[in-house]
Amino acid sequence: MSQFPTATRLRFVLVGTQHPGNMGAAARALKTMGLARLVLVAPEKPLDEEAFRRSAGAEDVLGDAPVVATLAEAVADCRLVLGCTARARRVQLEEYLPADAAARAVAKAGEGAEVALVFGRERTGLTNEELQLCHAAVHIPSDPDFSSLNLAAAVQVLAYETRMQLLGTQPVAEAEAGVREQAASHEQMESFFAQLGDTLDEIDFHKGRAPESAMRKLRRLFLRSEPSEQEVRLLRGILADTQRMARLAQAGRKDS
Repeated sequence: MSQFPTATRLRFVLVGTQHPGNMGAAARALKTMGLARLVLVAPEKPLDEEAFRRSAGAEDVLGDAPVVATLAEAVADCRLVLGCTARARRVQLEEYLPADAAARAVAKAGEGAEVALVFGRERTGLTNEELQLCHAAVHIPSDPDFSSLNLAAAVQVLAYETRMQLLGTQPVAEAEAGVREQAASHEQMESFFAQLGDTLDEIDFHKGRAPESAMRKLRRLFLRSEPSEQEVRLLRGILADTQRMARLAQAGRKDS
């Protein structure tokens, strides 16, 4: 068990890993920094002898890692999801350097929230659809002339910065967590976004334009604001009334 209670709410998520050995090396990177929560999303190959050999003492971290089918499933209960990615993506997200990302992650975990740091495939990273599920992006400022960073090395960078933040965390952060409103979970936010999309369609908000651009901007807006569970319930109540009025208006037009 980690010496830091906050660390139990921090998970490192590997998406679509192509080489089993990298999963083992990532587990070792976490354990050296006192971290233990690893989640594997749809790895291309199952864990094998090489994976456990490269974990080199972190077999417990690797062996305990749950394997799930999708990123959405891996982060469903999280209040903060940070995606490690290179720049120049079409999905525009607030971007953090590793130290700043670790500071935000540890602060949020200190409030009692579940937090995920997400890493993509070795060759292609995270897809745009997967980045849409993240609240913000993390960029490791490697040399642009040789920017390729091994997956386990990227995990090590974020794990180190996370440990440095944990070492400086004051116990008061956990004591204050009880007086703050619980942020909405990732699953709750995704349900809200689905209802928001349906509502915008029902009121013909897009006027024939493609809805993707508006929804990307709205996702960024609401994810950046980190609404609480109560605030999301309020927003969904407003949407439900909007949908009801839109249906009544449509029925009235049909009757006239």
